[in-house]
Amino acid sequence: MLRATTPRSCHVAIVLMILASACAFLPAVSVAAEAFGTPLRPFSAQSPWNARPVAPVFGDFEIPRSAYYPTLAEGKWSTGVFIASAGDKSVTVLGPLDKPGVWDPDSEVTHESIVIPRWPADVVPAEGTDGHADIVDPITGIIHSLFKLKRVDGQWRALQYAWTRLDGRGWGEPGHYFQGARASAVPTMGGLIRTHEVNDGDSVYRHALAMSLTFNGLSPSPAYVFPATSADGGAEKTNSGQIPEGALMMLPPEYDTASIKEPKLRKVAETLKLFGAYVVDRNVGTPFVIYVENGTQLNVHGGKWNSEVARELDRMRSGLRQVVAVNGWIDGNGRALTQLDQQLNLLSMRGPWRLVKGDGPLGDFQTWQQAVVFPPGGSVTHQINTSGRTLHTIAWARPQPGDRYLLTARAEGGGSLRLQLYDAGGQSLLYDSGELADGQSAEFAWPKGQRAVAVTVRGGGRATACVVGGSLRPLVMPAPAMPHRPDR
Repeated sequence: MLRATTPRSCHVAIVLMILASACAFLPAVSVAAEAFGTPLRPFSAQSPWNARPVAPVFGDFEIPRSAYYPTLAEGKWSTGVFIASAGDKSVTVLGPLDKPGVWDPDSEVTHESIVIPRWPADVVPAEGTDGHADIVDPITGIIHSLFKLKRVDGQWRALQYAWTRLDGRGWGEPGHYFQGARASAVPTMGGLIRTHEVNDGDSVYRHALAMSLTFNGLSPSPAYVFPATSADGGAEKTNSGQIPEGALMMLPPEYDTASIKEPKLRKVAETLKLFGAYVVDRNVGTPFVIYVENGTQLNVHGGKWNSEVARELDRMRSGLRQVVAVNGWIDGNGRALTQLDQQLNLLSMRGPWRLVKGDGPLGDFQTWQQAVVFPPGGSVTHQINTSGRTLHTIAWARPQPGDRYLLTARAEGGGSLRLQLYDAGGQSLLYDSGELADGQSAEFAWPKGQRAVAVTVRGGGRATACVVGGSLRPLVMPAPAMPHRPDR
């Protein structure tokens, strides 16, 4: 429950056969006891976190040295993962003492408070200024990701809140572009080396890892690439490298791991050869950091500085390369994919909304439902959103003129959804879906010259709540985000 205050502005078969045959040349993957989409094995089998590339092609940019050695790190810049149970009580999270509330980047609204339905008693945010903590609620299937979480005088406070589906992709999509507390808009548990994995007897971690780079490794432009939907601010002024956030970094197949004496470090290196690590954040002064769950006590230095381990980490730094092309993917269940899912929803139902017809009350955007919810009673109400924030400008997902899209309405309780696209002046109507009832769809080619958008919803006037949402998806798979070569 969110309490809002004032809003802020025959070829496919051949490809699959090739991919299936490629599996024979990859290390065997054991079947984990946990199902995908569960607290100990989060996200879907097709998530970028759980898929591994086939025959990756690498760029030539080497992560530069910086002030410190690379590291695997739990602690103040990592996160804890806290799993809620049915008996846990709700907790109200307020904003920091010097802020008006909790910023919700999905809604683009500052909330007076956020009520988390189940709050585990053992929540301890990371000690650093980022104050990360992820709370997993298996009952609702939601991961609550908090930034700058702190307990002050018995009250929980946080600067920012975001959420994602436990069984989802673990990355944002254009319509719901911010889904976690990391700068790349992912939950902090995405790619995390978890406590239960460290001594599981496996030779690799069965997912991609999460990594940060410092300024001289990160790209000023583009600041992020698929699957990331955001990046640290000021990249164009502060970054001087060539690797964007969202990039997949890997060690090449010929990288020598047999000579690594420290078994915990060797396991990480083997993972970097098979799955890789996604760049999810920026750090200060460390060439790369691979994130470990707080409380894991994974220490590859053995409790004191180990020069040999430091040299191995530096060798990994010099060996890591950005993946710039792939020949496909193998999902977590060992099935071949031609590419990772990019037919993602572009449409958000976030406000601000204004009344067009009727006497209200207005429906309100509810982020957990990704829909506008009209309360029971009142009259039938029409409301419109012309702010442009219903279509977020994710760099790799901008609609392309002539490409075909499918708009589908979700309108429980007798409502409707309508999309209108205009030219730059907002005067010439280029496309109108008309009112779509629940389950109805409209297919269209994106018009040339589109610059403005209006979304209209109708609801209310019933004894039960009316929920209006929808999706807007490309019908033809866009050009893959890979191959991608960093700007030179």
